[in-house]
Amino acid sequence: MAGHNKWSQIKRAKGAADVKRGKIFSKLARELFIAAKEGGGDPDLNARLRMVIVKCKAANMPADNLERAIAKATGGGDGVVFDELTYELFGPGGVAIFAEISTDNRNRTAADMRQIAGKNGANIATTGAVTRLFQRKGQVIIARENANEEELMGLAIEAGAEDFIADEHGYEILADPAHFEAVHAKIEEKNIPCEVAEVTHLPLIRTPMPDEESTKMLHRLIELLEDHDDVRSLHHNAELPDDS
Repeated sequence: MAGHNKWSQIKRAKGAADVKRGKIFSKLARELFIAAKEGGGDPDLNARLRMVIVKCKAANMPADNLERAIAKATGGGDGVVFDELTYELFGPGGVAIFAEISTDNRNRTAADMRQIAGKNGANIATTGAVTRLFQRKGQVIIARENANEEELMGLAIEAGAEDFIADEHGYEILADPAHFEAVHAKIEEKNIPCEVAEVTHLPLIRTPMPDEESTKMLHRLIELLEDHDDVRSLHHNAELPDDS
C-alpha cells in the first residue's frame, strides 16, 4: 500500500478476503509450513514464524489451521520442498510490480508468470529493476476509531517507530524491520485492533495511471497474480484513485 489510497486498498482487500478466505488461509498455511520447516515450530526461537503468525492473526485465521500447518512442518512426514523466488514485472502504465513466490515447481511457476504477464500488458523485468524502487519496512495501520492519536503516537515512538502518519481515516506506523516486533507487541499489549501489521515493501516513488483502460488492465493483472497459489505477497507502486 502506498500514499493516499491505502484505505481504499484496505477496503478492497477486505472485500476480496471475504470471498477468497479459503485461498488466503491456504497461502498462510504454506507460509507457516515453510517458516516452521526452516527454523522450527517454536515462535519464541523462530523470528520468521513469529512474523507469519502475526499475519495469520490479522487475517483471523483459525488457531486450529495455524497449529496444523506448524505440526505438519515439524512432524517430518512431508517431503515437499519449496523454493522462494521473486518475480519482477513492469505492468500497464509502467507500474512496477514484484511478487514474492513460494513454489514446489519452478518450471510451472515460470510458465504461469510468463503467461499472466504476456496476456495482461506486463513484461518480466531484469533482476533488481523493480525491487530497487521499494524499501522494506514494518507497517502497522490502525483505524481512527480504534485508538487515541496522542496515546498511540507516544506508544509507537517509545517502542522504536520511525514514523507516525495520521489522516482522517486513521494511523500508519512505520518502523525499521528490526524494530517491527517491538512496535507491534506494544500495540498488541493495549488490545488495539490493526488493519495491517506486517513487514512489507513500500514504494519509494509512485506511478500515476495514464488512463482508465490501463487502470482496468492493472487491476486484472494484480487480481490474477494475487490469486495464483504460488504468490505469497504482491507489491506495486501504482498511484490509484481513491475509488479505484
